[in-house]
Amino acid sequence: MPLIIPANTLTGGYEVANSCRFNSDAYMVKDVVSPTSARKYTISVWVKRSILSSRQRIFTVIDTSDTAAYSYCEFQADDSLNFDDFDGSSTRLTRTTNRVFRDPSAWMHLCIAVDTTIADGSAVNRVKMYINGTQETSFATTTNASQNFDTTTLDANKTFRVGEHGTAGFRFGGYMSEFVLIDGTTYAASDFGEFDEDSPTIWKPKDVSGLTFGNNGFYCDFESSGNLGNDANGGTDLTETSLAATDQATDTPTNNFCTMNPLLFRSTSGTKYSPTFSEGNTYVFSTRDATYDITGGTFMVSSGKWYFEWKNAGVGDTSADFSNGVGVKPADGRWDGTQSYMGTNRCYCANGNKADSAVDTGDSYGNQWDTNDILGCYLDLDNSKIYFALNGTMQNSADVSAGTGFAFDDLDDHDSWVVFNAMADFGVGSQSGNYFNFGNPAYTISSSNSDANGYGSFEYNPTEDGVNFYALCTKNLAEFGG
Repeated sequence: MPLIIPANTLTGGYEVANSCRFNSDAYMVKDVVSPTSARKYTISVWVKRSILSSRQRIFTVIDTSDTAAYSYCEFQADDSLNFDDFDGSSTRLTRTTNRVFRDPSAWMHLCIAVDTTIADGSAVNRVKMYINGTQETSFATTTNASQNFDTTTLDANKTFRVGEHGTAGFRFGGYMSEFVLIDGTTYAASDFGEFDEDSPTIWKPKDVSGLTFGNNGFYCDFESSGNLGNDANGGTDLTETSLAATDQATDTPTNNFCTMNPLLFRSTSGTKYSPTFSEGNTYVFSTRDATYDITGGTFMVSSGKWYFEWKNAGVGDTSADFSNGVGVKPADGRWDGTQSYMGTNRCYCANGNKADSAVDTGDSYGNQWDTNDILGCYLDLDNSKIYFALNGTMQNSADVSAGTGFAFDDLDDHDSWVVFNAMADFGVGSQSGNYFNFGNPAYTISSSNSDANGYGSFEYNPTEDGVNFYALCTKNLAEFGG
């Protein structure tokens, strides 16, 4: 299963505070004005993908007709990365990578530098693409720009669109951070990031405030929740569509948070089912057409004390023994779709029972949970126990400091665990969905509680009975060795 690589667990240095969570209906736009230079520009952005195997536009520069010239960069349906400048009838420059990008657990940095004034003898250098600080040189498709042509990206008749194509859609699903457009200057990736001195395989962001932005340049740092399109460079803000304050996240290239994993889902029929992942992979919805369906998270932990919440968006048939359940599953357990695939999970079910296998009818544990209830999981791998709470009330009269009232106390049976969501269908054809909050809620909460390190935003306190539990993020993993 994909793990959190390259996870930025470093402390000190430049820290990125926020990102923006894009769903399939969200985007930002800004009109292009008279350029500093229509022949030179640089685009830099950090992205964390949520939706795979479909066309996902990072940006497009186009007019409202969608029929004239346009430029764009997108993840293609095969998950390769494509950058193109099209004049309305033919491609004027393009780069399509050979390699593909299918890791929904990691941040990646993209930098594209264009300079069409470069002499013919070095035409290949008119477009440079960098991924995580390294220049990309292996392409499935390459079209070199002609010398001194004016790019579509800096055409004053166009609109710069972040996260979509235009009327054709292709909207981006995932997170973006540190989005920069430079007009009139070509910078290298090293102007936006650097390899860490002590961990030279880790590429990390740099402060971009000292760069020269030009007439059309902008810098989206996403630090204003009420104005996510704010240009932190001081220019005209981008206009937002279908973005709210809850789309501001603290999942960033310098502190990567757990999400649910669209690559990790199975049903007992032995085939993948078709859940809907949205809200940056923090919401999972399923129309259950198999006996048992499960999804897993992107983080694997083997020690430490961890906390996450989930909000139930509709539990379906609560009379069933196992209609909807959340908990943890052994990372070394079976994910192959067989009847015993759940192995020995540790789960709190919608009917109030706890269950530890796919065929277990469950044991009495706590209260039934219902729509809009917020559940909490306290995972204590240092003491091999797991506890659950319902709307802030510990279930089974649990006392974490005393180590009593736990749901299970045998988590040392396996080396490591991953958050999982199980949905079952007992012939009722019901539906269920859960919002997962690993510290970046995609829904409004009434009170914000962070962990003892100051990370995450939760409805209820991660500290219980004086015992500190922590958000599942790479900063905490670096400290506690999860």
